[in-house]
Amino acid sequence: MKRTEPKILNRIIEEALRETSLSDTFREQQACYLWPEVVGPGVNRYTTRRYVDHGKLHVYIASGPLKGELQFMRSHIADELNRAVGSNVITEIIIH
Repeated sequence: MKRTEPKILNRIIEEALRETSLSDTFREQQACYLWPEVVGPGVNRYTTRRYVDHGKLHVYIASGPLKGELQFMRSHIADELNRAVGSNVITEIIIH
């Protein structure tokens, strides 16, 4: 049996995602998961639901005034999420 060098688990996962063309989907879900870290606990407290559909992050907010504030910050939040993920997977944030 041929002996091979060990691989780091992170690289094995990245190779598997790349081979199955799921790396963009994984990064989109990762951006959705990072929402609380990017916007902070105060905004996250009013977030009732969030999901990603074809690069668009849909966020449901329970506070009307907060919705208005977040409308102005959508592009900045999208940039921060993309920076945190390391790829431009979030093209738009839709606030409901």
